[in-house]
Amino acid sequence: MNTPLLSTTSLSFAYERRRIVDLWSQDFGPGLCWLRGPNGTGKSTRLKLLAGALQPQWGTACIAGIDLVKQPQDYRRQVFFVAAEPPPFEHLSPAERFGFLARLYPHADASAWQRHVEGFSLQPFLNQPLRNLSTGTQHKAALAAALALGTRVLLLDEPLIALDAASHAHLREALAEAARWSERLCLVVSHEALGVEPSAVIEIAAS
Repeated sequence: MNTPLLSTTSLSFAYERRRIVDLWSQDFGPGLCWLRGPNGTGKSTRLKLLAGALQPQWGTACIAGIDLVKQPQDYRRQVFFVAAEPPPFEHLSPAERFGFLARLYPHADASAWQRHVEGFSLQPFLNQPLRNLSTGTQHKAALAAALALGTRVLLLDEPLIALDAASHAHLREALAEAARWSERLCLVVSHEALGVEPSAVIEIAAS
């Protein structure tokens, strides 16, 4: 890999005295990357660090030369994270939340949003507050928005959970599309097989 799209350099984070991520240095190219490892190896913590949701205690990450520590605002415009937990802004409806996010990310695509709304069968729920929706529907709304924002890096933590069969199929189509990306990266943490061939698999070993 000549010029990595995303790279980490000695990235480290600890909860109290336990080092969860220890001097992690890794390069990522474009496409679909599956980050795998046993429970307790800090996979979700790594995504939160890469998203800027946690402040690294040492080291940094760069997206196309934009440094997380030195240029945090510019960095965060390049990345979007979908956690395994319900999405924030639960007082907003899925449509309102996408409208809000689309103003923050310049490559947001309304037609892609509509395609994913249909793929995840979200039409009946678009104007209901997220807090009134089931966990599965909240998760589908979060995925639909994330897939339509067009960020250079997309981080998905356990995206296959709480999905019905049709939504599983639609997400796997989206992941197959991500595997063909040449200038963007979709980095996925999943205990389930993705159901598509990733561009790369990175194994996180137990310490």
